[in-house]
Formats: sequence, C-alpha cells, structure tokens
Amino acid sequence: MDIILKQVRLENNEDLVDVAINDGKIVKIEKEITESASKEIEANGKVLIPGLIEAHLHLDKALIADRKPNKSGTLKEAIEVTGELKPTFTNEDIEKRAKATLDMLIKHGVTYVRTQSEFDPSGGFGGFETIMKLKEEYKDVIDIQVAAFPQEGIIKAPGTLDMMHKAMEMGADAVGGIPYNDTDANEHIDIVFELAKKYNKPVDLHQDFMDDYEGSSIEYLCEKTIKEGFEGKVSVGHLTSLGALSKEKLDKVIKDMAKAKINVFSLPATDLHLGGRNDEYNVRRGLTPVRALRDGGVNVGIATNNIRNPFTPYGNGDIIQTAMLAIPTAHLGGADDLPTVLDMITKSPAKALGIEDYGIKVGNSANMVLLDTQEIDKAIIDLPVRLYVIKDGKITVETTKEVKTFY
Repeated sequence: MDIILKQVRLENNEDLVDVAINDGKIVKIEKEITESASKEIEANGKVLIPGLIEAHLHLDKALIADRKPNKSGTLKEAIEVTGELKPTFTNEDIEKRAKATLDMLIKHGVTYVRTQSEFDPSGGFGGFETIMKLKEEYKDVIDIQVAAFPQEGIIKAPGTLDMMHKAMEMGADAVGGIPYNDTDANEHIDIVFELAKKYNKPVDLHQDFMDDYEGSSIEYLCEKTIKEGFEGKVSVGHLTSLGALSKEKLDKVIKDMAKAKINVFSLPATDLHLGGRNDEYNVRRGLTPVRALRDGGVNVGIATNNIRNPFTPYGNGDIIQTAMLAIPTAHLGGADDLPTVLDMITKSPAKALGIEDYGIKVGNSANMVLLDTQEIDKAIIDLPVRLYVIKDGKITVETTKEVKTFY
C-alpha cells in the first residue's frame, strides 16, 4: 500500500476504520488493515472527509482589494471599480494572484474548484488563457473546472458572443452567464443554453443578485432548463432575490427549481457584504434562503465567490470558514441543521459539478482531508486544522502544530 490512515472516523455512531490507498485509489476500508504501507498515519479517531470543494470562485479577480477600494460597499461600485482595474491586469499579474489564491485553497483542503474566468472585447482573452494554463499546471494538486464568464453581459457587449464560442472551443468546462447584468435577462439565458447545447457543457449562472424580486429571471430559467432537458446541469450563484418573497410565492419558486433540479450556491461572504446597502433600517441579510431551498429538495451548496477584491475585501481561501459564516447568518445552527452544513461544501457541490468518483468509498480516487476534530458534527464549528490533504493518493499538505499551556 502507498498510504494507510489508521483509525479514522467516517460516520457518526460507527466504529473507527482504517483506509488504505494505492495507485491513487481507495483500495480498502476495514476495521483493521494488517498490511504495511509506505506511509502510515495514526489518526486516533480524527475525522476523515472527502476533499473540500470550492464551487464558485473568481481566481482572475482575487487579491486586488488594496488597488482601488469599493468605498460604498455596493454591488454597483464593485462592478465599476473592477471594470476600471481590469485594463491594468497583465497575464503575469493574473497568474501571480491566481497562484497565490490556489495555494490558499490547497492548504485549506480544497481538492476541487470551479472558477469563473471572465473576458470581454475590451479586455481580451489574456486572463482566460492564463487560468486555462493553470488548470493544467495544478492538475496534480487540485482539479480546476473553468466556467466561461461574460461579466459585462453578452448582448450589451458586442463581440462577447464570439468570445464565448472561442472560450468553449479552448476547453472551458461550463458556460457561464450573468442575466441580471444584460439588457434582456431571458435572451441572455437563451444564448447561454444555445452555447451549452452546442458544446455539450453544463450551465453556471450568476443569478438574480439583488435585494428585491422585481426583474428576477429564475422562473424563466426553470422553464428553460426543463424545456431543454438540462435538469441537474444548471447551477446558480447568489440568487439573493428569493429572500424578498413571501412564503407562498417562495414555495412555488422552490417547487419549480426542484423540478428543474437547479443547483444553488449561497455565497455568504460576498452577499452579506454587498447586500442590503440601500436599506436604512431592518437591513436585509442578503442571502438566498438556504434552509427553505434545502428542505424543498433543491441541491444547495456554499461557496466563497471572491477573495480580497471590491466584491469581497476579505477571505483566506478557507471554505470551512465560509461555511461557518453561513451557519449563523442562514440560521443553520440548529440541532437538525448543523449536520447538513458539511455536505454543502462536499457532497452537494460534487453533485452539482458532476464529479463522479467522489467520496470515501473503495474504488474512488483518493481525495480526502484529515481534520483535527473527533466529531463529524463539529467539522465546521471547530474550524479544525487540516492535518493531511491527500490528492489522487498523494499527500499534498501536512500540518503540524504545537500548543503550550502554562496553567
């Protein structure tokens, strides 16, 4: 064997087990494995989870918050400030910042990431080409999916549609979109689906990022998804407009979303920072209703979106911290809710991203994280150290710590 992890906890209320890895795969999960291995890790009851998934991130816009701040904290200014900064980005600059961000993710146990890589006629393809290059360069330590993202819209930015076709031909993994930032949201969605059908790729939209429901296109998206036979192949981020709906109206929309099998990613760090900025009292949380969506049968995940830029001027690449932020703000701290949060950064995004051999199961790729906690239900709230990160059967991160007390 290459690696054996001794006495790990995989499930609550079940015996500890050994997990054996060979040639990049999980080959045995047993109460006790007697064979030897090149590397044996004594877990002593620590929790072993599948590799963490960051399902919605912007690598090309990370780490620029100090260049020009978003003083109002609004989405409008974030878009304006970033638009002013983008012409100053060089390929070398994007590569340096993206690499620094990937290093943050990897150290915190992320083994899969979907990044939104943008382009437009004025800015060109430099950033997209850089991210595609990093996808190949980093493949041994993190799997990167790239969504072709038209941040400035498609219809209102002539030439972008041709660039979308080119991006898909260059190997983009998903067709991105941003209906609310275009002249006609429904037409924008139609264009995205035509691309997705032509290139046989999933859809990943920035959807209805607004405090009110007026102008939302989620209902049209549900209809379109079913009409085109794309159930389960459409993911949306933000969707904060749902927070403005009455329970009766919300229940109807959620029922439509569940039927269309739309995947939803709450992006609490960004949405809480930018949302409700025009409210003078009873300031809204600015989050999609995670619990209602989950309970309505919608596949819900949690993701980071941005790290230290005008949209989100903080973050360190730790998706567990992002999930921790969602617990109080989305009311996920209840006894029945807390155990569901870990799945929102593991199993749920794996389903949305179409990762087929995911999870700690014999025969699957050995992508996993050993956490410094003894209880699965505390895997988020303990903010545990990632003791080992294993990608395709190889240790990519090992963390040691020493704590001295004098009492």
